This record gives sequence, C-alpha cells and structure tokens, in this order.
Amino acid sequence: MEKVRAERNRTITLSDTERIKLKRNLSYLSQQCSAADVVDKTVNQDILEIIDYLPKHFADLLIIDPPYNLSKDFAGFKFKATNDKEYLDYVRSWLPKVLELLKPNGSVYVCCDWKSTSVIYQVLSEYTIIKNRITWQREKGRGAKSNWKNAMEDIWFGVLKENDYYFDVDSVMQKRKVIAPYRVDGKPKDWEETEEGNFRITYPSNFWDDISIPYWSMPENTDHPTQKPEKLIAKLILASCPKNGIVFDPFLGSGTTSVVAKKLGRHYCGTEINEEYALLAAKRLNMAENEKDIQGYCDGVFWERNTLNMQKKSQNNKNKVKNNMMEQNTMPSLFSL
Repeated sequence: MEKVRAERNRTITLSDTERIKLKRNLSYLSQQCSAADVVDKTVNQDILEIIDYLPKHFADLLIIDPPYNLSKDFAGFKFKATNDKEYLDYVRSWLPKVLELLKPNGSVYVCCDWKSTSVIYQVLSEYTIIKNRITWQREKGRGAKSNWKNAMEDIWFGVLKENDYYFDVDSVMQKRKVIAPYRVDGKPKDWEETEEGNFRITYPSNFWDDISIPYWSMPENTDHPTQKPEKLIAKLILASCPKNGIVFDPFLGSGTTSVVAKKLGRHYCGTEINEEYALLAAKRLNMAENEKDIQGYCDGVFWERNTLNMQKKSQNNKNKVKNNMMEQNTMPSLFSL
C-alpha cells in the first residue's frame, strides 16, 4: 500500500516513469574493467559477485557502510542477524578484496554499530593501519525500558601507509557557538563576533555531535532505512579525498556517498544490489547537477546542529556584501560622465 505523505514531506521518491528512464543510468559488469569503465557510475549488482571485475588500486578513498549485524529488511533484501563468528566470516568474505581497490596512499572508513564494531576493527586492523575511531551521535533511536537507547555509531578510519596518506584537516573545521566569550585588551580571543552570534572555528575531534539523521522535511531524505547523512559523508570525503579524486562505496544504498562526492568535486563509483535504491541514487545524482548544498556545511565550515537559520542569515549577509561590491564596481565613474 502506497504511503500517503504530507504536503511538506520532501522525501525523494520514484515514479514508474522515472524508474524506466533512470534504469538507463545504471551499469552492469560482466568482465574485467578499467577505472575509466566504472568512474562516475552506479553499478546495480552484488559486490560479492563483481568484486573481481573492478580495477585494482583505482580509488583514493573507500567509504564502506555494510549491513550491520542486525535483522533488517532493505526493500525486500533481508539481512538476518547472526552470531559474532558468522558475522566475522561475512566481513572477511568481502573486506580484504574491497581493500585491494584502494590506491597505496588511500584511506578507508568503515561504518558500524556497537554490536559489530569489534568485528570490523578486528578484520580492518589485519589489513590496514588503524588511525582512529570516530563516534557520532545519531540523535535518534527507539526508547528502551530494559537497556540504554542506542544513539551512537562508530566509523573506523584506516590507511595502508603510516606516513603517506591524504588528510586535509583545514577543510573540515567546525564553527561552534562561544558560550563564555574571552577577551584580551577588549578584543575577542580565538573567536569572532557576528550578526548571527559569537563563534569559534575549531579543529574537529573524533566525537561528532553535530549530525542530523535525514528525516521527512530534509531534501536529502529517502525511504532507505539506514541512510547516512550527507553532512557526515562530506566530512570523510573532504578530509580524505583530494579534489578530482575517486571515492568508492561497495554498499551504496540510496547513493549518499556518490551524491556528496559529486557535490564536492570528486569522482565516484558505487555498487548496490537493490535496484530500487540504485535508481534512487541515479535520481539523486541527477538532482546534484544543480543542487550543491549540503545541510550543515556552509561558508566552508561545518556548523553545529540546529543552526540552519543562522547559516541562512550568514549566507544572506554575505550575498548582500557581494551584491553591494558588484554595484559599486558597476557605478559609472564621475570622469566618464
């Protein structure tokens, strides 16, 4: 039975006509490919079946969001929770081969929850140098009367070479509100006064509490049950993939990794077994031709959660300054009258 959505609901959906048209945008592999064959493509196949067709060492960055060890229905594709040993065997069946797609100086991020994090760490640490564990606050989850509500997830960060990998911390700086402004000689110290409030630009930590899970009023939202936020993926790509580099996602889902890569001037490739999600990815990639905004990322920095109005105000103020400068530059000179 088709969902009845409110008028303000911005969830991205597909019509039957769109499904037919967008299917032309999907790729299918049947033999060994070069990087040129797969870059900027969405492959609608099981990564376990086509991994040997993909080119070795072509990706600058891997972003991997595999099924967690939970029973979940992905639009008809059901993943069943199992014990740690069987989940470990499952991860071993694909992770080492996926890592072969990474360039020697590349980086990898693997998403997981508290139940699967030890398995992911165990396998990833056998093939990469673990640099960090990012923990991010989901700010969403079911209540629990007999346990703590699950509102956190992990992302393991690994590299192939200890001192030879790309990391641009300046591109992922955070803009945080200053609660107790400190001044020296009457001037702000390490913070700035703006019309939107007092802010400090800070280095990011490995705990992220500024992420909003996509929901019905956000233009990036889809019906995928475990969709990652564009803002979260943007941090990984900006930090660990150079401009015009290639990002690969073997469990693409509804396309967030590819969409964000495109918005940020990177190339992409993703594989997704489910046709409905692959088609959603294709639609979102088309939308990204003209829609480059990433909610929470503005003015080259990442803003705190629930500051959308301040971001818009800041952008409006900058647009006013820009327009005023343009008007001044186009004013006729007195000497030309």
